[in-house]
This record gives sequence, structure tokens and C-alpha cells, in this order.
Amino acid sequence: MSAHIVTQIQSLGVQLGKGLLHRQGGAGPADAGTFLIDGKAVSVPTASPYVSDSPYSLRAEEKSFFLCKDGRDLLPLEMISRPQFYDQTAGDGTPCSKIALLHGKDCLATSVLQTCVYWESESRCRFCGIELSLKNQQTIALKTPSQLADTASLAKTLDGVKHVVLTTGAARPRDAELTVLADASSAIKKATGLPIHAQFLPPVDLTKLHDLKRSGVDTVGIHIECFDMQTLSRIAPVKAAIGLRGYDEAWKAAVEIFGPNQVSSFVIAGLGERPESILFGCEYLADLGVYPFVVPLRPIPGSLMEDAIPPDPTIMTDIYEKAAAILERAGLSAGRSLAGCVRCGACSALPLYERAEPALTCHRARTSLELNQAFEIRKQVFVDEQKIFEDSDTDANDPHSIHLVVKHGQEVVGTVRVFCNGDGNEHWIGGRLAVKKGYRAFGAGELLVRKAVATIKKEGCTRFTAFIQEENVPFFSRLGWRSVENPTLHFGRVHQIMEADLDDQ
Repeated sequence: MSAHIVTQIQSLGVQLGKGLLHRQGGAGPADAGTFLIDGKAVSVPTASPYVSDSPYSLRAEEKSFFLCKDGRDLLPLEMISRPQFYDQTAGDGTPCSKIALLHGKDCLATSVLQTCVYWESESRCRFCGIELSLKNQQTIALKTPSQLADTASLAKTLDGVKHVVLTTGAARPRDAELTVLADASSAIKKATGLPIHAQFLPPVDLTKLHDLKRSGVDTVGIHIECFDMQTLSRIAPVKAAIGLRGYDEAWKAAVEIFGPNQVSSFVIAGLGERPESILFGCEYLADLGVYPFVVPLRPIPGSLMEDAIPPDPTIMTDIYEKAAAILERAGLSAGRSLAGCVRCGACSALPLYERAEPALTCHRARTSLELNQAFEIRKQVFVDEQKIFEDSDTDANDPHSIHLVVKHGQEVVGTVRVFCNGDGNEHWIGGRLAVKKGYRAFGAGELLVRKAVATIKKEGCTRFTAFIQEENVPFFSRLGWRSVENPTLHFGRVHQIMEADLDDQ
């Protein structure tokens, strides 16, 4: 399937013929028509005013459907049939279609709590339409665990649903929404065993993330939406008040519990942000092990941004290509997500831009497991192999270092650390570069050094030095480092102090 075409129709929309309906309201992909193109679900805007100017339309011919451009057939597509579970009821008689909906091809989605404490206030997220479907009596305010278990069981049996998305409006107190999600997840998991994704604001009490994990949640979405804080303050005041630090703490804790690639955050393009903030956000998230799910703004009729227009497709193409490169370097992939919007992928073209994963990826140590594996490699190199240290090479610099790892697939095969020298934030020191035998001839060391330079530059470093063993000086020279001062003994071995040329990297 063409990533170009999907990018086009998700920004411009597709005009529908008579009798082809779209969904109205809700917190997810409202104003949406979802089609199958080459077997993949693609969700596109269909009802907003700007769609009437789109060159793309849907043509029906008996039981066949075609995506057209300027009135000419472009490619065939499939319509997703009305799910059979929509015509069923939960045990208490509530129509299943008011409890959950089919998103994409095989994802069951619901807003467990269809209300938001900020809906009637100035703090309401301007792009959200969570209470619109409630106002239109298309859903109910609170779905009980038993209702959700019944509906999920029917959706799995009748329609082959393969994973579940649980969202919620903001509650008061803030962490109450996690209790609602955990209760829902427990019931669904017990009834179906399906993978479950939950979305929520950063919790005040981060230990509640463990409750979600124990309840059966497999992946989580903690969505900041925008990394331009001025824009975020205008568009989503509550998220801005939590701030990047609050989100950062939640993302790190979630990655530790659920694992890299199983935590995501929406990054919406077209909110009025500075363009560079989108790629900054992608880098920031990917470095933590969080998948940046980049989507174009989908203006929801009835929301406070209903008159907005999505970004031009050419802008989205550039963002997607650069975001895909960031994912590649960080070793993240939509295909490895167990459940949720990233696994579904219908609302973003980003997964279509992902390339085959490289042999090696490099990023910060994102979990205690990765950090322990890094320390074990250091022990193998500096204690067992080189015998520079007797028992352990760890020291007082480790707790305040940034530890980087290089991975082959899911295996950590090398590491390096960087830390601030203490005089402001200008001088940083690198060290403990260690790579497993068998990976030293395949660029792992170079990848670590270049990532170390990129990392400390983002921290505001203007001078980056390291004690380099004499035999490794040619390697660092090739990477643009220069020798400073005279060689000296360091831990009983001759070392050369070298400095990176930060302007050249």
C-alpha cells in the first residue's frame, strides 16, 4: 500500500457517497470512515467541511468499492462490514454498540468513562469530542466491568476482535481513572484473554501503574499531544499544567513496568505548534522507549476545533519520513506493539514509513533490565577480559550518568556512559565504552560514541572529553576526536585524554 496515498487522504479526507455513514463524536477517531486498503485499516476524515474540497472520493459499484481521485478510479478497497456484536446486548440488556465500537480492522475500543471533569470548563482539550457521542445518546456515561466483559466476549467470538483499547475522560481525583481502567481490564482479561491497551493522564501516584499491569493491561498510552508548551497551554491546559516533567516521570515509570515499545504517546500535527517541536518530541519519546504515534489533526465536528484544517500532506510526509528514521535508530516499531492505537495503526501513516529494522540500534538504557545488562557487559570487558578492576568497575559517577546501550535485536551488546563534570553543564566526560566480543567489528562502538556526542550536545555541553586507552586512539581520531595534553597512566594503563569536535558532529 502506498504511504503517499494514505498520507494524502488522512489530511484531505475522502468524500462519501450517499448511504455511506461516518461516526460522530467520541474521544477516538470521530468523523471517520475506515476502509481496508491491501488488507490494512485506514481511518480518514469524511464529514468535516474541508473534505468537500478533497480530490478523493469513494465510489460504490454493486458490492465493490473504489478510491477515486478527481473522479477516476485509483485503487480498489474494502468496506468494513457492520460488526455482528453491534446487534447484541450485554447481560443487563444494554446494546453492545453503546458499550464499545470496532476501531480499525480488529480493535475493540471504548471510553470506559465517557465524561470529563473539564468538559464544561476553559480547561477542556480543544480537539476532544468525548462527550459529543454521549450527548447524541450513542453511548452511556460509564461502562461497567461486566458490560465490557460481555461485549468483548461477543466481539471476539462474532467478529474476530484481537485487542482492546480502553480510554477515559479525566476524573477527579486524577488517579481515579486508573482504578476505573484497572477494574475494566480485569473483567475483560478474565473473560477473553485479549491484549489490552489503556490510555490516561500521568498518575499522581506512579505505583498505580503496577495495578494496571496486574489487572491485565499490556500496553499504555500517556498522551501529551504537543511538545510546544505555549501551544499546549492554549489547546490542552490541563496537560500543560502537568508539564513535560510530569509526563517524563510517568513515561519512564511506564517503560520500566510495561517495557520499551509498549508505551506510546500521541503527537498531533496541526495544533499550531512550531514544526520543529514535533520531531523534538519524537526524539524525546523514542529515546525513552516510548513510541511517538504521530497523527495529523482530525478536527471533530462539534469540538472546539471543528473549523481547523489538517496539515498539508507534504508537511506530513516530511514529518513521517524523519520520524521513521528516529524510530529506526531507537529500535522501535509499530509491529512490536501488543495492543492499542500503535498496533491498529489506522489513524496514522507512520507505520507505513517504517523501514526494515537495522542490525544495531542505540539509545539510553530505558529499563533496569537494560541497565543491568550494560553493567554486566562492562564487567565482562573491564574485570574479566582486561582485568583493570578486580571485582567491579562501578563507581560514584554511575548514579548520575546517562547510560547508553547498543542492541542487536532485543539483546544489549554494548554500552557507554556520559556524565557532567560538575562545572555548570558545559563539560561532560565519557567513559566505560564496552562492547561484547563478536560485535566489535560491526560498528557497535562507533554507534555508541556518536550517540554519546549527540546526547551531551542536547544537554548543553560545549566540551566533551574522555580517557582513551592508547590502542583505541586511532579509532577515536577517525571519529573526529583530537588528543589533548600528554598521555598519562589511568588505572595502571596508558590513556590519552581526547576531546570531541562538537562542531563537526
